[in-house]
Amino acid sequence: MLLQINPENPQMRLIRQVVDVLRKGGVVAYPTDTVYGIGCGIMDKRAIKRVHQIKHQPLDKPFSFICPGLNELSKYARVTNYAYKNLKRLLPGPYTIILEGSREVPKMMLTRRKEVGIRVVDHPIVQAMVGELGYPILSTSATDANGQYYMQAWEIQEALGHLLDIVIDGGPVLGEPSSVISLVGDVPLVIRQGAGPLEEFL
Repeated sequence: MLLQINPENPQMRLIRQVVDVLRKGGVVAYPTDTVYGIGCGIMDKRAIKRVHQIKHQPLDKPFSFICPGLNELSKYARVTNYAYKNLKRLLPGPYTIILEGSREVPKMMLTRRKEVGIRVVDHPIVQAMVGELGYPILSTSATDANGQYYMQAWEIQEALGHLLDIVIDGGPVLGEPSSVISLVGDVPLVIRQGAGPLEEFL
């Protein structure tokens, strides 16, 4: 189903409709401040397996997830004073931050090193979704078979709509993935250069 939601002032009745689907184990596509994402609740193993199948990725390759905000982030990751200063400055924004995961994170979401990739997205639709849901959503980019990012909801609907419960149309997106920065051990490491300035980490 293609669901149009206002990207600047999301209609809460429609957000609740999406959240209801997520709570029932659904998988949805949504706009972010970088690219369109595909996700589900991080506590639902069946839904997570569905996302792995959609992305044609092995189950032992964890995805990152989106937190409602900085306050909730510390529940799912070990945040040192150094990390917090950087998180406060960078988030919400187009960054995926790698941190040491906490016990609250399902094993399927952890790397072998017990690390997690966390985002706090600067987009009203996603902020409304995770805020209403009350816990993070798994997040992976919506891409075609060649790894190209979808920048419009209708493209996702045509290509992947039959595999998804809802495709949220929130208008076109930037089309550039998030930058990935590891802050594990208070040693900053740029893993992927994407959207957002990175000068001080390079």
